[in-house]
Amino acid sequence: MLLEMKNITKVYGSLVANDNINLTLNKGEILAVVGENGAGKSTLMKILYGLEKPTGGEIIIDGEKQNFKSPHDAMHHGIGMVQQHFMLFDTFTVAENIVYGKEPKKGSLFFNRNKAVEIVKELSEKYGLEIDPTLKVNECPVGLQQRVEILKVLYQDADIIIFDEPSAVLTPQEVSELIKTMKNLAAMGKSLIIVTHKLQEVMDVSDRVMIMRSGKFVKEMPTSETSIEEMSFLMVGRRIIDKEVKEQATTGKVLDIENLVLHGEGGKNVLDGLSMNVEAGEIVGIAGVSGNGQSELIECITGLKPFDGGEVRLLETDIKGKSVGQIREAGCACIPEDRYLYGCASKATLVETSIMAHYEKSELSSHGLLKDKAVKSFTQDLIDRYDVRTSGLSQKAGELSGGNIQKLIVAREIEQNSPLLIAAEPTRGVDIGAIEFIHNKLLEKRAKGDAVLLISSELSEIMTLSDRIYVIYEGKIAGEFRRGHVTEEQLGLLMMGGKADGSKEN
Repeated sequence: MLLEMKNITKVYGSLVANDNINLTLNKGEILAVVGENGAGKSTLMKILYGLEKPTGGEIIIDGEKQNFKSPHDAMHHGIGMVQQHFMLFDTFTVAENIVYGKEPKKGSLFFNRNKAVEIVKELSEKYGLEIDPTLKVNECPVGLQQRVEILKVLYQDADIIIFDEPSAVLTPQEVSELIKTMKNLAAMGKSLIIVTHKLQEVMDVSDRVMIMRSGKFVKEMPTSETSIEEMSFLMVGRRIIDKEVKEQATTGKVLDIENLVLHGEGGKNVLDGLSMNVEAGEIVGIAGVSGNGQSELIECITGLKPFDGGEVRLLETDIKGKSVGQIREAGCACIPEDRYLYGCASKATLVETSIMAHYEKSELSSHGLLKDKAVKSFTQDLIDRYDVRTSGLSQKAGELSGGNIQKLIVAREIEQNSPLLIAAEPTRGVDIGAIEFIHNKLLEKRAKGDAVLLISSELSEIMTLSDRIYVIYEGKIAGEFRRGHVTEEQLGLLMMGGKADGSKEN
């Protein structure tokens, strides 16, 4: 046995994040670790990678007990981690990123760039991860950036590789490549642990699956002996029912965008004559590979970024030049794509987080002073109705698991009751039960006759919820479809600059 984690316990104050967890991993095996938000998966992996110290228990590698004080310690013992949020230097080349911290030298002082390129070429050929070492990282699509992260870990001679939500921002084609890569690595003797919420990927790639709930071990089994239905039941304790979204009539445009232009660097437009609309009573999905203008589109609509041409009308009012506050007041709420950058302040309490954008309402404040009892009651109501797992109202936002802070932000924005809700990556990093809950909330908003603009890298989410789907590529709309009139494969091709018939754009 390559790895044993025995009786791992981690306590934060009154919260038991890991309660006597045992985990084993064999050479050449792919183990999936799944569980709902706050189940303790990330904590367990942080302990294995040296980012956290356990309160109790031990880690044994190749029969020897280890005590990791840092990730550097873990890497020294053959453990690497491919992070969900890539840790790359955008302006460095692929080769520079991969050898960073362990650079080949020319003499004793100088970086040997040519040697680095040669090393990366050999490494990429050895593992079947083809990439141009001289490319700048900011010139690489997301799938290639992840390949750089994997090669970085392999360059450090990792035998055990942890993948944290590895397909969160990938297209279907890139996910297929990733699964192939993982299987190749295992066939070459590497041992993989995958932390994911995507149960189909667990079925597709893993040999064994371990399920956690509320910090405790629930069950472990060969993947071939389970199903998505059983795993989801064990994760959340109830059956997940596939939803059927019924057609309903729309009642006029809430958001109308015509020829939107936003200049970028080097004379290239980030948004290049983009036109689209969202009507009352519908969910409109935007599918696209990250970096094709989705973020900038959200910023232009919400007032975070002034645009250079075209029109954006919210309920027939031109919002060009209006502030974020004015646009919110006019009827736009937004679940931001980055919950930590735009959605909360990590040191803010849950009360402070919950009342952001609500605090001026008369029921919560008077003459510029917050009503203490009212804001606490408001926050507790959100926490209860959206099933946010916390240790109390004074807990800091940054102390919640990613999925739980996401649920609180979703609650806050939906409860604005605005005619338009922009939902950007609303279920990123949340478990299957929370995904179902958030989807139902978006559908409730649609049923009330409000408009939802859904931006998501999850094509299954786009296809399940959207009445209409726009594909965005290089700042332009590459296609528009009604529900049921396009496949995931066709969307994936358009997202990468091809055509729905499989040919390539000129």
